[in-house]
Amino acid sequence: MMINSVNNVTQVNNVQNLRKTENSAKVERNEDSITLSAEAKEMAEVYYMEKVAKETPDVRTEKVAEVIEKLKDPNYLNDAVLNSAADKFLSALGI
Repeated sequence: MMINSVNNVTQVNNVQNLRKTENSAKVERNEDSITLSAEAKEMAEVYYMEKVAKETPDVRTEKVAEVIEKLKDPNYLNDAVLNSAADKFLSALGI
């Protein structure tokens, strides 16, 4: 058997490579994106606030120690201090 033309095989390979290049050039790349609803954003914020609240101690020991030291002074408890404390307490309750 005799092969007369080897150049024909090369030409077929060139056509196949050209088609691969044309097809890959047509590919469009769309980037993925995520959008969150307002409800999802609100839920994330609530989750974060709950996490911070759980990590924060309920009793601030430095404030308790400060009040104990003030109460040891007999001159600290006077009418002005008691009235101020009562006003702050009632304001906190909304009264």
